[in-house]
Amino acid sequence: MTWGEGRRSIDHVVIVGGGTAGWMTAAGLISMLGATGLKVTLIEFEAIGIVGVGEATLPHIKHFNDTIGVNEAEFMAATSATFKLGIEFVDWARKGDSYIHPFGEFGLANEGVGFHHYWRKFHGHGEAGSLFDYSLPVIACREGKFQPPSEDPRSVLSTYRYAYQFDALKYAPFMRKLAETRGVKRLEGKVTKVSQDSESGDITAVTLDDGHEVTGDLFVDCTGFFGLLTEQTLATGYEDWSEWLPCDRAVAVPCESAGPLLPYTRATADSAGWRWRIPLQHRTGNGHVYSSGFTSDEAAHDSLVDNLEGAALADPRILRFTTGKRRKLWNKNCVAIGLSGGFLEPLESTSIYLIQEGITKLLELFPAHDGCDTERREYNRRMDLEFERIRDFLVLHYHATERDDSTFWDHMRTMTPPDSLRDKMDLFAAHGRVATYDHGLFLVPSWIAVLIGQRRIPAKYDPRVDLVEEAHMRQHLGGLRQHMQRAVSGMSEHNVFIAQHGMQEQVV
Repeated sequence: MTWGEGRRSIDHVVIVGGGTAGWMTAAGLISMLGATGLKVTLIEFEAIGIVGVGEATLPHIKHFNDTIGVNEAEFMAATSATFKLGIEFVDWARKGDSYIHPFGEFGLANEGVGFHHYWRKFHGHGEAGSLFDYSLPVIACREGKFQPPSEDPRSVLSTYRYAYQFDALKYAPFMRKLAETRGVKRLEGKVTKVSQDSESGDITAVTLDDGHEVTGDLFVDCTGFFGLLTEQTLATGYEDWSEWLPCDRAVAVPCESAGPLLPYTRATADSAGWRWRIPLQHRTGNGHVYSSGFTSDEAAHDSLVDNLEGAALADPRILRFTTGKRRKLWNKNCVAIGLSGGFLEPLESTSIYLIQEGITKLLELFPAHDGCDTERREYNRRMDLEFERIRDFLVLHYHATERDDSTFWDHMRTMTPPDSLRDKMDLFAAHGRVATYDHGLFLVPSWIAVLIGQRRIPAKYDPRVDLVEEAHMRQHLGGLRQHMQRAVSGMSEHNVFIAQHGMQEQVV
């Protein structure tokens, strides 16, 4: 059947671009749909290289790896990975402040009322302590401990999840090996021509610099910011969110490790942005995300280099970006995954998550035939919600601050946030309530962590708290802190756990 004469089945997916996005997509599609006879071809031009900055992830990556059959120990050894229980934020509300956004719950809910409401009642009375004293992963982070969660829902050791910190330059080759082993065909070459159907505008083929033409039914654009298919060919358009997230550059450099191998990422606020620290087995990843409208490349470079914990292992390199997303993540018969679809700065380690979600939602809505308007609309609806809700959560970090020590922080503190974020902040400020939603990454504990961590203490709490006897609650608070501390004391040191479970990098 020729293009334009009727519906045709989706039998061949062509992925243009490799890297983390391309090879994750290839591995996901072939692992989940290969048995149906789907053919997957990936085209990459190695001379372009890999951005390779996104080394920190969220717990969802474990589910993705497990789903496609990745062996955890092999994966960690191959990518020099460490475990991650949360993200530490330093100097965000005020200079000198520090809190950890954990991958887990705070305390234990009671009769449908979140624990933070009970904590709020006793906040300021001394015996309640910090809300973060009631988070097991926070305590484990502080002590450099790690242990996989318990499968027993009655155990306090079941109240958290974990992610990974890995070398992105090693992750893509790891995924490539897996994908090719399962049947993905790889072609090396630069795409010099993109052909489209004259009636529908769908992409019909791409031509490589050696003249080879590759036809396909569905195309996935993993060409990074350039967006060869989605933007250069289909002119999809871009939603610019720099109004709320003005950071538009990052300078990155790895350095030698110093100190213990900690199970968390660190984000330290700077005068015009923030610096990251990501501990890997063989080195520490560092970077400085900043706004070129409030500081210079030279000043950002110096701030990063001056704060390295060890000797630099490479020359710092600058990345430029515009925060936002394509107007359509799925346009005609092309799906944009990774940087080609959009970019939200790495403050909460969401880049690889958005790749994973793009793949997962494509699998859930994978079309049987072309002309799949219903699937395309639903895909775009869901991905729009993912991007917008992550955007709001990132803006929260900047806007919920008391800092007035630089023009950047004055701007972020006093700007008008998106209405959707303003409503969420107002709801929490009144009674400590967090609006929930079905689609979206960050759930109630995450919002509580950042709001409380950045000194946004609600004026009141859920009135049902007063139905519980105060003496009982005081005893419960003290007992819960002790229980969590004992649980963490039984965990392994982070580096010891990695060594004991065959997860150490293979030194050649």
